[in-house]
This record gives sequence, C-alpha cells and structure tokens, in this order.
Amino acid sequence: MSVRTTAFSDLPGWDADDHGAALDAFLRHCSPRPDVEPRYSPALCEAARAAAASPRPERDEAARRFFEDWFRPVRIREAGFLTGYFEPEFDGSLTRDARHRVPLLMRPPELVAVDDASRPDDFPQGFPFAMRAEDGTLSLPPDRGAIMDGALAGRGLELVWLADPVDAFYVHVQGSARIRLAGGGVLRVGYAGKTGHPYSPIGRVMIERGLAEPGTVTMQVLRGWLADNPQEIDAVLRRNRSYIFFRRIEADESEGPIGAAGLPLVAGRSLAIDASRHAFGTPVYVAASLPLGEAGTLEPFRRLMIADDTGSAIVGDGRGDLFLGSGREAGEAAGRIQHRGTLYVLEPRERER
Repeated sequence: MSVRTTAFSDLPGWDADDHGAALDAFLRHCSPRPDVEPRYSPALCEAARAAAASPRPERDEAARRFFEDWFRPVRIREAGFLTGYFEPEFDGSLTRDARHRVPLLMRPPELVAVDDASRPDDFPQGFPFAMRAEDGTLSLPPDRGAIMDGALAGRGLELVWLADPVDAFYVHVQGSARIRLAGGGVLRVGYAGKTGHPYSPIGRVMIERGLAEPGTVTMQVLRGWLADNPQEIDAVLRRNRSYIFFRRIEADESEGPIGAAGLPLVAGRSLAIDASRHAFGTPVYVAASLPLGEAGTLEPFRRLMIADDTGSAIVGDGRGDLFLGSGREAGEAAGRIQHRGTLYVLEPRERER
C-alpha cells in the first residue's frame, strides 16, 4: 500500500467532525470477543474508554485528542473511489407461494474454503472456495447461472422467498436485508458465504449497449431500465457469476446489520474496505463531495469512519463503501454515490510509546 504520512491539521474538515460519534463506533472493536483476536492493546482501549467517559461537552474534545494522541494519519496515494450501501427492506415469505418464488439460499454445508495447498490444479488461480463431495474430492461451486437453473434446488437451503428477482439480486449486492414476512414479523438475513466466482457489475450491460455513460449507472437507473425491460432480467443477472449465501441474523432491531467484522454496522460511521489491504477496526478518514444534500446535490463529506465490513466489489487500497443505514431513503442515497474521494488511514502510534 502506497501512503504518505501527513498531519491531522491537513485532513479537510477534521476539526468539524463529530469525534464522539466516531469514538463510539471505534469502541466496539475494544470489546473482548472469544472468537476474535484483539486488534488493539489494552492501553489504547483503556484510553479510548476514558475519553468516552468524559462529561459533555468535554467528551467530543476528549475523543478528538484520543485519536490524535494514539494514531498517525497517512494518506492513501491511490485515487479513492467511494460507493454507498444499505440494508434493504423487502416483503417475503418463509414458504414458496404464487407470489414469492425467488429464494435466498443458506450456505451449502459442503462449501469449503481452499488455499494454495488444497486447491485442485484445474481450479482458476487463487479461487477461494470448493464443493467437497463425500469422498473428499473437490469441485468448483456452481455460479449464479447454474444456481438460477436449479443446481442447489431441492436441498432445503431456502431461507426465505422474495417476489422479485431484482430485489433478491440487490440483497446479494448489499449482503444483508430486513424481510417483512407475509405472516407478520421481520426476518433479518446476513452474509454467510459466497461461491467465489468473480463479481461483475451488471450495470455494464447498459454501458456496453450505449444506453448510459460510464459512472452514470446508479442503482435507481438500473432498476428503472430492468423494470421497463423485464425480458432482459434473467440474462442480465447471470452476467454476475458471483452468488451470495445468507443466514438468519439475531440482532437488536435498533442496531444495524452484522458486518464482516462480526459487529453491528453503524449508519454513517461504518466503512466497507478491501480486507486484504486494511484490517477491520481501522479508523479511516474520508474526504469527498457526495450527493447527500437535498435533492441529491453535492455537499462536503468529511468523516472519520471505521473499517467494519468488506465486499466482493470492494477492491484496492483506495476503495471504500459507506454504510448509510436501512430502508428506502438510505437506499436512494446509497445508490447515488459513485464518486472520487481521498482516504486517510489512521495508524496506531503504539510502537512509538
């Protein structure tokens, strides 16, 4: 990762951010969990808790001093590219019926991770998953097209059924959803695994056909085109060979969905990053102009966020995906974001202490 050390005074809008809110999001990574190795030292986390315990109005200032005392900002040289994501809400049913015919599937038990030592020679280089047969042999998992054709049907893997294949596809893209069940209640689903086939943005279809310019195919634009051309839906969805599996999420209704770091996401503070480039729990300051104003007008976005999640489309040092919350309004805002920005990673100063 190519970076340049800088100063907090060089971060646009740093002093105006809500550092207390950023500290609250950061502190979740200081809570001990038996399944996760601590990201930070006890001393750093003790300092974070002390800052959070400060009385108002001193708390925000204490939070800012904590980040400045314990971290050093470095600017990522790679040009940053930002998108937004959200937790969608759709109607669904626990049983297949005349209206709900598109399933979200649970992870097959035979889907296993493979590495350079265990990957068969005839697999694509670096392919991350395989299907393990009862005799131990490994084969490539089916891709989206094969699964749409029934490769995993009749296995009892259906977690919930939706009415619209495009809705189901966007649950795959977002990695989580709230499903309003036909019989009452809400089912929350979250990421449980993937087949490992490459992710391909289906918006490229519109660009290839000359229907849109690069950088203009938002979620709303693509949804509108598919609604006007339903005969295209099946073929277009197959263009993205990646397929996501889901699990039931037991979470407080007031909290966000569970991210890849194993923690509830915080609207406006959680950031999905390339987990091969940045560690979960890393504070990342984002500086950009984003269409989050009234009627989608551009306005400054200067905010300290926490690396809480990842995704198949999030690749590169400067790639970031902003979690904006749940529901329709969050989805409309997220769908508008395809913008350049600058990312500053906050590296711990602990080695200097």
